[in-house]
Amino acid sequence: MRLVVARCSARYTGRLTAHLPLATRLLVVKADGSVLLHSDGGSYKPLNWMSPPCATAVRAPDAEAVERGVTEVWTVQHQKSDDRLEIELHEVAHDSAHDLGVDPGLIKDGVEAHLQELLAAQIELLGAGHTLVRREYMTAIGPVDILARDGAGGTVAVEIKRRGDIDGVEQLTRYLDLLNRDPLLTPVRGVFAAQEIKPQARVLATDRGIGCLVLDYDAMRGVDDVDSRLF
Repeated sequence: MRLVVARCSARYTGRLTAHLPLATRLLVVKADGSVLLHSDGGSYKPLNWMSPPCATAVRAPDAEAVERGVTEVWTVQHQKSDDRLEIELHEVAHDSAHDLGVDPGLIKDGVEAHLQELLAAQIELLGAGHTLVRREYMTAIGPVDILARDGAGGTVAVEIKRRGDIDGVEQLTRYLDLLNRDPLLTPVRGVFAAQEIKPQARVLATDRGIGCLVLDYDAMRGVDDVDSRLF
């Protein structure tokens, strides 16, 4: 992982257009090629980013950019779309690289682990004809919660959360990018499953062709009390 603290500006073009004016930010370049720009606020969420598969090219600024104080230009190009992130660096205060090694991945809490176990046992909740391939299907960036086949034999990757938000959709998107490179699996369809899926996450998932499945934890455990329902 490379960490750069610099005064910079950035422009994102492609499916949307966005601009970050000149300011001091943290640039994170990960081993998978992703590039993220962070401010000193906003919790964990970057101001802008490019997800893999993408490639970064570094070049010297042209004469006009030099006059504006630009010392280096990064162009981050997505390899499957026209999305591009161009970053102009002015002053670099810090630049370091760190080998983080292989991460064991996120350890699910009790509820998420149990949801995974229950859905694997009740794989028909994904739809008629679905069959389980395996739980915790390992990829280079971590395990996919469930890998299944649909009635037509197509591959289905399922990411399970207790509360489904945008980060979960982004995580599943990264898994799908990798899985779809495997000729034995592609095409791989994604399903985002959670007890509760936030509206923003549902919109993002739909935009990326990912299905959403709301899981009823009590019903899956067989403790749903029908007599206590109002409707």
